[in-house]
Amino acid sequence: MIYDIVFHDGVLLTVNESCEAHENGVVGVVDNRIQMVGARTPGEELPRARRYIDACGGIIMPGLVNTHTHAAMALFRGLADDLPLLSWLEEHMFKAEARWVTPESVYAAARLAFAEMLLSGTTTCCDGYFFEDAVARAAQEAGIRAVLAQGILDFPAPGVPDPSKNVSTAMDFIGNWQNQSSRIIPGMFCHSPYTCGEQTLRRARDAADEAGCLLQIHVAETRGEVEKINEKTGRSPFAYLESIGLLTDKTLAVHAVWASEEDVRLIRDNGVGVSVTTESEMKLASGVAPLPRFLEAGLVVGLGTDGCASNNNQDMFQEMDFVAKLHKVNQLDPTALDARTALHLATRGGAAAVGLENEIGSIEVGKRADIITIDTAKPHWTPMYDPNSHLVYVAKGSDVKNVVIDGHLVVENRVVRTMNMGQVIEEVEKWALQIASSH
Repeated sequence: MIYDIVFHDGVLLTVNESCEAHENGVVGVVDNRIQMVGARTPGEELPRARRYIDACGGIIMPGLVNTHTHAAMALFRGLADDLPLLSWLEEHMFKAEARWVTPESVYAAARLAFAEMLLSGTTTCCDGYFFEDAVARAAQEAGIRAVLAQGILDFPAPGVPDPSKNVSTAMDFIGNWQNQSSRIIPGMFCHSPYTCGEQTLRRARDAADEAGCLLQIHVAETRGEVEKINEKTGRSPFAYLESIGLLTDKTLAVHAVWASEEDVRLIRDNGVGVSVTTESEMKLASGVAPLPRFLEAGLVVGLGTDGCASNNNQDMFQEMDFVAKLHKVNQLDPTALDARTALHLATRGGAAAVGLENEIGSIEVGKRADIITIDTAKPHWTPMYDPNSHLVYVAKGSDVKNVVIDGHLVVENRVVRTMNMGQVIEEVEKWALQIASSH
């Protein structure tokens, strides 16, 4: 057999169910699928291939899965920091979005965000925003795998001035992109149970079910949200959503910071995926999601960065580091969340949370070839006793050297092959000058 790509000369971390690792790993790719996984004995010749990717003694591993972001909000990175969530959202973000979010600005900012993700090892992201057609075009150009959804609100939003058309606009987006690309997976995104009324939520659920796609929703992000929903419905946000049929195995609940024990049961029993966005939740002081409890209860959980307006970067390695350390200090227990668990959450766990566990998230024969290599020939990587530990507590996004998605080399020796980075940065800077002059 002649492989299209062979990865070699690196510590191979498969992140499969048994966490297999190979000291001198080799991976063979044909078309967009992994066809061979194993170890190479000293002196053994490499399999024949059209392209070889030499890990140079570093790490070969699955690409990271970012289960929640708003890519185009890279346009507002650092615009309104150090504010409470509702103040940040209502007094700054909604106003900035109303004025500056256009198809052109969304496309420019999404390209920047996807470049940042690729360069830091993210091969799949789950995104929800406005003008999502422009986000999809940017994702297709970048070559990233993306679960994308048009945002739904019950008040005028960018591109949807008439709220009565919120769900139909999202359905149009799904129709435009469904089955168009193996890397673009369209879906629904209801902003939250306090910005979308019951009728909108039910319509969105029905539409998502009809299309067979994922429905994303922010839920139980703040204590104030829990109180507001309880006053209105007499239930917790999760119990309310369950009562109207929104909680299914095609739902991704984002944040879940204030999930109670009963909420955890509802999430588990309905097969709901959860995305925890630790850095964003810390920065906005939303609280600490009970992630160890989620895992103990057997929930399907992934990690996300959220958008750059509430996190400021898209580095999933940093996200792993923060999530592991936060739960140690929060529980005063250094064993509360270990490195292997954090790595699982950023790979296989994230893939499962967005419904792609059979396709991505680990290096196994038959799965799609979403693979990255890490350059470990650096002072901060030396010495390396446990690569799993170093990936969580040592690695930075800038250590990523090569990125393959769906069998295509999209980052080579830290250069994005799919976009002109100078042009991408220049376009966003033009928008930023206008925003800064009016802010």
